[in-house]
Amino acid sequence: MPPRLVDLSHEIEHGMITYPGLPAPVISDWLARSASTTRYAPGTTFQMGKIEMLANTGTYIDAPFHRYEGAADVAGYPLEAVAAVPGLIVRATQRGGRAGRALDADLLRGRDVRGRAVLLHTGWDVHWRTERYGTGHPFITRAAAELLVAAGAALVGIDSLNIDDAADGTRPAHSLLLAAGVPIVEHLCRLGEVPDQGFRFFAVPPRVCGMGSFPVRAFALIEE
Repeated sequence: MPPRLVDLSHEIEHGMITYPGLPAPVISDWLARSASTTRYAPGTTFQMGKIEMLANTGTYIDAPFHRYEGAADVAGYPLEAVAAVPGLIVRATQRGGRAGRALDADLLRGRDVRGRAVLLHTGWDVHWRTERYGTGHPFITRAAAELLVAAGAALVGIDSLNIDDAADGTRPAHSLLLAAGVPIVEHLCRLGEVPDQGFRFFAVPPRVCGMGSFPVRAFALIEE
């Protein structure tokens, strides 16, 4: 069978909220199709759109510059760091309660994460575009982040609001992973459609200089 593609990114729509308290994207025409009739031959029209958008919108990738001044931005990621990375899904959908939200190192011990895109499947994406999505989300602990760095993970992603506990202002997962140059992808979705292994992960941002985060079209290429 030919390889199969699974889209793991949310659509970006006018007015949608990704993270409570952050501004929504504003999508509009710069040149409306009706207005373009004066620019082109009869019967030939075009639309040119514009978007005003916070970089942390939809499914996005974080680069070290997001956390550390002077570090590499999203344009600094080589393609091999964000494209065709061998993937590993870590399932954490059955955990409940406050302790269950905190995905600790025990979830990762014994797994071969070296050189892999480690994607944490929590199932939190079912709450996308609801008030529930913004509170009580799953996250990884400092110990889990330390293990991922020490074990050589190539990239870490999660299908929830934040890879860190939003109540922890020290942001240990961001701090540790980005200090080690490990890309972080947040707000993934549909990880339940991807096998635990046997796929390659893509989360490629445009080469925008001076940005620590930027939306991506994240997807899995399943090698069946």
